[in-house]
Amino acid sequence: MFDKLEDILVRLEEILNELNEPTVANDTARFQKLMKEQSELQPIADAYREYKECKQTVEDSLSMLEGESDEEMKEMLKEELSEAKKRIEELEQELKILLLPKDPNDGKNVIVEIRAGAGGDEAALFAAEIYRMYVKYAESQNWRTEMLSLNENGIGGFKEVTFMINGQGAYSKLKYESGVHRVQRVPETESGGRIHTSTITVAIMPEAEEIDFELDLNDCKFDVFRASGNGGQCVNTTDSAVRLTHIPTGIVISCQDEKSQLKNKEKALKVLRSRLYDMELQKRHDAEAEARRSQVGTGDRSEKIRTYNFPQGRVTDHRIKLTLHKLDSVMNGDLQEVIDSLTAADQMAKLAKQGMAEQ
Repeated sequence: MFDKLEDILVRLEEILNELNEPTVANDTARFQKLMKEQSELQPIADAYREYKECKQTVEDSLSMLEGESDEEMKEMLKEELSEAKKRIEELEQELKILLLPKDPNDGKNVIVEIRAGAGGDEAALFAAEIYRMYVKYAESQNWRTEMLSLNENGIGGFKEVTFMINGQGAYSKLKYESGVHRVQRVPETESGGRIHTSTITVAIMPEAEEIDFELDLNDCKFDVFRASGNGGQCVNTTDSAVRLTHIPTGIVISCQDEKSQLKNKEKALKVLRSRLYDMELQKRHDAEAEARRSQVGTGDRSEKIRTYNFPQGRVTDHRIKLTLHKLDSVMNGDLQEVIDSLTAADQMAKLAKQGMAEQ
């Protein structure tokens, strides 16, 4: 591990020297590549330098303690020694996590698909609430959201909604959200006050660039139709809505959010490319079953991952057995505690797996 850390310090120095060259700014691609690599290596280098400083503090404190006769000074050195040793243990764990292989999709934007499942109108209403939850979380992260397609049920619920979240590291934080989300509550339409259970499915897909997945347009069939909606801006008087069918897989995507047929076509292609790329990632997960088991729910979309219980005001994530009694704030986009817990659990599982592999 320490040889690798020393190599990182050397490489970071090389990057900083290259960035200081007068000509580097003229080559945009090279400049961006260097900046990206620097941002990835800098946290590791900072932690490793602090680790080395703490090791030096331990050595210095032990050396000074040997020849020190003043009791007050001895106590101060012992305290300094204890703090440095504690920090060394913390930094060793931090460095192990920082050195874990990075998911190449972590820095990507995401396309989110939410679909109502069992529960009819109640499931559609919950799908709309979960959509708003993610939008509010995105706002808290200073990310931008963009509607791609929407199928409403007429009473404020969403049968299906697809939208994009643009922001650095969006996939790294939201990738654990894929799966079945379950709601338990008394629907407004229920006169007897009985608690109903409804479900929705969430799919989090990294935005696929052309470099990630090459799409053959000969495999695509486009149809145009007149957009429909509940009135107002949703209804167009021209055939601007686009239905895209991917012939080999049978995937159908409709986009009618934009008034421009060209823009709707671009959005549909973006969703299709990301969905096909995500299918490819799923195949890889399935081929590496052992690796997928070491991760926290980034694989099987049929997995029930979370329950939102309204009568008890609690949210339970079943994968890590986390229960929070703050349903209102979670539904208002306060997801950070859940996301941090899932990330930590995934890191611990990967570290354990790595430790087993090294034995």
